Amino acid sequence: MSSQALAIKWRPQTFDKVVGQEHVVKALKNSLRQDRLHHAWLMTGTRGVGKTTIARLLAKALNCLEGVSEEPCGICSACEQISHSRAVDVIELDAASNTQVDNMRDLLESALYAPAALNFKVFIIDEVHMLSKSAFNAMLKTLEEPPPHIKFILATTDPQKIPVTVLSRCLQFNLKKIHPKKITSQLQNVLSNEKISYDDEALIEVANAADGSMRDALSLVDQGIALGDGNISNDIVTEMLGSVDHGQLIKLLRAIGNGDGKTAVKVTQEICDGGVSLEKALSSLANTISSMNLIKEFPEAIDDEFAHKQQLDELCNLFSSEELQLMYQIAIYGRRDFEWAPDEFSGFSMVILRMLAFMPINLDQNDPSGNSIGKKKLIKSNTGEKRQDLK
Repeated sequence: MSSQALAIKWRPQTFDKVVGQEHVVKALKNSLRQDRLHHAWLMTGTRGVGKTTIARLLAKALNCLEGVSEEPCGICSACEQISHSRAVDVIELDAASNTQVDNMRDLLESALYAPAALNFKVFIIDEVHMLSKSAFNAMLKTLEEPPPHIKFILATTDPQKIPVTVLSRCLQFNLKKIHPKKITSQLQNVLSNEKISYDDEALIEVANAADGSMRDALSLVDQGIALGDGNISNDIVTEMLGSVDHGQLIKLLRAIGNGDGKTAVKVTQEICDGGVSLEKALSSLANTISSMNLIKEFPEAIDDEFAHKQQLDELCNLFSSEELQLMYQIAIYGRRDFEWAPDEFSGFSMVILRMLAFMPINLDQNDPSGNSIGKKKLIKSNTGEKRQDLK
């Protein structure tokens, strides 16, 4: 296995390898094929979604020695130099470290000269929103009337901080967070090629923890490989992420559904003894309840590959839709109240006790004879269910 980090080793080298940004790739490939090239592009999106990667691929497509193409050859000297960040005419600048107007003036002075070896001189400016107001002003004139041999590719995680005068001179592409399912598929492909064993559920957990960032997902996998000695297992990922074991959540919800307070409190104590963040555990519990409600109401809309679908489907039989809605609200409000709880265990355990204590109240208007029935409250106890009329 290579000593390179997976995020570097598996950085896409062609547009077709970019994951989750089909709308951006399609627009850029069409522009390149039709030779409708703008002078400035702005890539926006959260960290690790492919902004810099797409910027480098665009620079490669503009400067391939085979000619401007949506599919650069990848083997010519220009493509290889850009891939390894050695091309003298492709200048990458980190705006977070070069915020001052003097840095921008030096950059723009170099833009006046023709490229030394390539078709275009390409300036890739990362985190461009970090530039000072004076630096942006210095850039405006060049952005408005750029020399024909100059291309700007700007990238940022915070486009709101970029002056509208700069935004109006760029083609803006918003890169989306990558769907967990696409991240999982890519991780499976990477690990299969790296000859590393893994559990499918472990990769699903990693994909969800990455929050839409492919780079974060690959970094977590690197960490998991080190922790698991070359194996990505459920236990390793649970320990690494500090998340609660899904089996414990199922056991806890089954105890709540059966009105078994003793078992519910016991499982709560086991979760606490596991050393996980109880606030994260409560968040996972809310997500599980949300998934259960979705499965119960619209099972045909849920993919069969949905994580733990069969288990949750069986668990749904213990709850009505109203109960699941109430439990979800209890979990959400419990997260809000966490900062006021005496300690994490108290905050988490009281949420579970509320779920055991409160059930929906249904109000029936009239019976068939026209008489008012009143409120019927569903009460659950350790011995089962009963209905009590509240007159």
